[in-house]
Amino acid sequence: MLPKKRIITIDVSIGSYQDFLIKIIKLAKKRKSNYICVANVHMTIEAYNDKNFQEVVNNAIITTPDGMPLIMALRLIYRIKQERIPGPDLMPVLLKELEKNNLSAFFYGSTINILNEMKKRLQREYPGLTVAGMFSPPFRELTNDEKNNIIEIINNTKANVVFVSLGCPKQEKWMAEMKGKINAVMIGVGAAFPIFTGMQKRAPKWMQKLCLEWLYRLLQDPKRLWRRYFYTNTKFVFLLSKEIEKKREQANNAI
Repeated sequence: MLPKKRIITIDVSIGSYQDFLIKIIKLAKKRKSNYICVANVHMTIEAYNDKNFQEVVNNAIITTPDGMPLIMALRLIYRIKQERIPGPDLMPVLLKELEKNNLSAFFYGSTINILNEMKKRLQREYPGLTVAGMFSPPFRELTNDEKNNIIEIINNTKANVVFVSLGCPKQEKWMAEMKGKINAVMIGVGAAFPIFTGMQKRAPKWMQKLCLEWLYRLLQDPKRLWRRYFYTNTKFVFLLSKEIEKKREQANNAI
């Protein structure tokens, strides 16, 4: 598998964009139960605050570096120049690879309306892709019978990849719970579904490069996000500063 480097408390996979694609397609072909996390600042802080969630993230077979702050952290701590692998960009590229390799995709999460819009775009732009199925779960805790029913539905489709859009940390916890039950590689892609349909806009490229994608999202939904971004961003900067200082001290002691 891809090597990993620790950022604060999560282990992030390292490699080129092509390395990630090759590994994911290999996993998809095997249909072995596994899951992939797409990590950003929010996930990093959730994992720092919750040891159980930290274990969920670190048990993922691959954890892609999504947010630019994680890319900068890899450069500052390890001097690694890493490509960003964000969920909304990764999903369309993976769909093309699945289409090319005659592999199928299942889409789990989001709303029925968004899934219907996704179906239209998939039929239009990925005509050779086998869409194994789509499922919009209720926005509440599922019963054991409902969970077993979902497992049966997905496994009966023989999907190679299950794209999961429930938001962090819900989607990662769901994938961890389904490991060993769903016979496919699961990928938590966050807001990739609504972005794919155009129902949610992404920040311009220049804002993404300057680590300002969070600001763009904040301006779209300030009431819901301002507390979260203020807390997570501030804490991430503080913890990263401590991590860098620790590495410097280790380097000085070695000298």
